[in-house]
Amino acid sequence: MSTVPLHQIVAYLDDYLRIREVPDERNAVNGLQVENGGRVGSIVAAVDASQATIDGVIADRGETPLLLVHHGLLWDGNVPVTGRRYRRLSALLEHDIALYAAHIPLDLHPEVGNNVVLAERLGIAVDGWFGSYQGSSIGVWGHAPAVLASRDALVAELDRVLGTFAPGAKLIPGGPERISKVGIVTGGAGGMIAAARDAGLDTFITGEGPHHTYFDAVEWGLNVIYAGHYATETLGVQALASRLAERFDLEWEFHDHPTGL
Repeated sequence: MSTVPLHQIVAYLDDYLRIREVPDERNAVNGLQVENGGRVGSIVAAVDASQATIDGVIADRGETPLLLVHHGLLWDGNVPVTGRRYRRLSALLEHDIALYAAHIPLDLHPEVGNNVVLAERLGIAVDGWFGSYQGSSIGVWGHAPAVLASRDALVAELDRVLGTFAPGAKLIPGGPERISKVGIVTGGAGGMIAAARDAGLDTFITGEGPHHTYFDAVEWGLNVIYAGHYATETLGVQALASRLAERFDLEWEFHDHPTGL
């Protein structure tokens, strides 16, 4: 199997995702987080750079893989390389696995972003953007197609698209039963219900939110659907891996390690 120089892939990703331009949390540390010996022979996509993900990549014994994740290795900050930080890093380095992370740059990307891709999978054409994250528009919205004109139908389709069943997506029925304008911000965006209201939406899809958002939804007249932080963020990283694999003629696969959250 042919391999590709790591620096070429990183340069492409940095530019395509606007890694240096899109603001994010300090500990996201977007971009190449762990270097390898300099060549990439395959791509593994995953939501989280967890020990389970890393162990799964090692078990697959792929050739010099690049691990492409949404949530990187460094969320707990500038901490000593001991305990789980040591175990994760040592496993990556021992097995020559490079690690690249893209958080907000992936969420809001107009082609392979979590929000855009989820809308596409639901059959919702993106008509506009809403909500601001550190100055960047992050959410997408569009009109529900006829087959998703009821909120129950939308919940069922979300569960089908994301593979989340029993108990599946949670609906807070604060808005109309017949829906029209649907907005999406994947992950932990329960705090953006006000932004969805201000955008004139009647239904808002995200991953999770705090307890008080139930009353926000009901009292502001919005349907809010919590479909799971993990589940709603599985699509973008797969779309990105597929694009990357096609561009550089590499094989790719997705490692699924759901959290149930």
